[in-house]
Amino acid sequence: MVCVTVEDSLNQSMDRAVEHYSSLFRLPSYKKVILLLALSCISGGILSTIILFPTFEGLVNGLFLGFSLFLVNLIFDNIIEQLILKQDPIYDLRRTTALSLFCWALWLLFIFVGVTFVLLFDLSWLIRLCLLGFSVVLIFRLVVFNSTSSIDYKQLLAASILQPFSCVIPFLILWSKIGYSFNLNMFLFFVFSPVTSLLSGFLFLTLLNHVGQQTLGIPSLSLFKAFLVNWIVGLNTPLEEFLEKLGEEQDVEISMIKFDTSKPKAIIVVPSLHPGPFKNVGSSLLPSMLKTALEKELNCVACVPHGLLGHELDLASQMQSQKIIKHVVDSANFKASEAKATRFTEVSNGLSTACCQVFGKSAFVSFTLAPRTTEDLPKELGIFVDEEAEKHGLTECIVVNAHNSINGRIDMREALNTLKAAAANCLKQSASQKRLPFEVGASAVIPKEFKLKDGMGPGGITAIVVKVGRQKTAYIVIDGNNMISGLREKIILTLQSIGINKCEVFTTDTHSVNAVILSERGYHPVGEAIDHERLIGYIKKVTLVAMSNLERVRATTYNITVPDVKVIGAKKLEVLCLLTDRTIRKAKEIFIPIFASSAILSMLLLAFV
Repeated sequence: MVCVTVEDSLNQSMDRAVEHYSSLFRLPSYKKVILLLALSCISGGILSTIILFPTFEGLVNGLFLGFSLFLVNLIFDNIIEQLILKQDPIYDLRRTTALSLFCWALWLLFIFVGVTFVLLFDLSWLIRLCLLGFSVVLIFRLVVFNSTSSIDYKQLLAASILQPFSCVIPFLILWSKIGYSFNLNMFLFFVFSPVTSLLSGFLFLTLLNHVGQQTLGIPSLSLFKAFLVNWIVGLNTPLEEFLEKLGEEQDVEISMIKFDTSKPKAIIVVPSLHPGPFKNVGSSLLPSMLKTALEKELNCVACVPHGLLGHELDLASQMQSQKIIKHVVDSANFKASEAKATRFTEVSNGLSTACCQVFGKSAFVSFTLAPRTTEDLPKELGIFVDEEAEKHGLTECIVVNAHNSINGRIDMREALNTLKAAAANCLKQSASQKRLPFEVGASAVIPKEFKLKDGMGPGGITAIVVKVGRQKTAYIVIDGNNMISGLREKIILTLQSIGINKCEVFTTDTHSVNAVILSERGYHPVGEAIDHERLIGYIKKVTLVAMSNLERVRATTYNITVPDVKVIGAKKLEVLCLLTDRTIRKAKEIFIPIFASSAILSMLLLAFV
């Protein structure tokens, strides 16, 4: 039961991490950013002068200030993006301008407080609060660029100070018009303010990095930058370098069942690892990569349904995926020898469904809790199946988690007992059946209209049809991460209408679809964003093609072990996800003490302005 608890805790930790990271990328389009910047600069300029000087001249000064601030922001954002951040993979013009928009909105708050103080005291308070806003914006930009950009320190400093220093120029011009000229005290402020900003920003970031150093031996912000580069531009190497350092070596088992005529007809591969953690990192793309490599090598249809393991066996990098693929491809040329199979057997007990088909002395077993949620299932279920199969004289078992329904949460402890009961009954029935010669047909399609953001991975849809006697069974494998509840049943009914007697629908649990959209879940299960009729149309078509090329085959199950594969491991992956929470909590704890001290120091400098 421990593995179930660990897996549930890990999934919750990953969900929280995805939620935090998703919030970083909800930016409006560049046109909207420019419009908001123009509105805030012009309206802020007008309001900050017309309240103090409710005359036509005050309106003109306000317009001058607003338009000047907008143009200065626009010009220097382009300069920063083109000359300083050009090589940075994260910052394009939209993100650079959005940062300036946020900085200006922050600055505007201090200006309006200053206007209020002027109404109560005198005009010097507007200048002091405006310059305090300058210091705050400078600190903010230093922290943001330090946390997110990979540029060197000289470029980072230039990108941080150009916008605040350029925006203060229109204010200096306006203040000189109303009698407050640039003086020695202001000069000293502009010398010391960047120094205090640098020191407070450095202290803040050092303490945040210390959280990661204590937790994983890695600076928090270095890991954060690697994640940003992956999320925004898809570069997996920086993040995988960290995962390789954190990973642990483990032997990985791969199970295969191959169907041959005089040449390979189809192959089903079930790796004992998890296709995660997300996007193109680790083993997230393994199902489609393995499918492609096998189809190229064997010139037959291949599919890679999900096994019984969870995130505790995510590979650390695509390099490890390539290691798995090489071993599988090198081992896949074995000859099939078993000429007989049983009919497909399905056993349901109200909560769980187990399916089994025996080829020679090997069992192909699958599980689902549909229409209830069917997520990652524990390895102990596979161990139980092996023990039960042995009782009935079956020498090999390939066990698949159908992973084909998502609809809230379930009690996995209760589900595990019913899964074991269904498995025992199903194996008993299937093993007692008469074995007959059988035929297999196979086909695959990659629908171009369905993208990663829709929940469809690059492996597309695969159909393998097995005919034993008069019974035709379809195994449908969709390269996606689960599917919405009820869709499995729609697919089965449709295939029954074209002559399929029995059917099960699998997803690969590919995490290539994860972290590519901004949503609470971070991905679309199959059928949430994809039109059901279009999807079922593709499945129907590919199944009909598989039925049309049915031919007598032999089958053999083959198991290999790939040694010393580096996986992230459940504990390290959970700590990695929780590091986000811990860093955010630390930031909240130290934010006020550090930056309040910096603000007090700035106010002391401003007392003489």
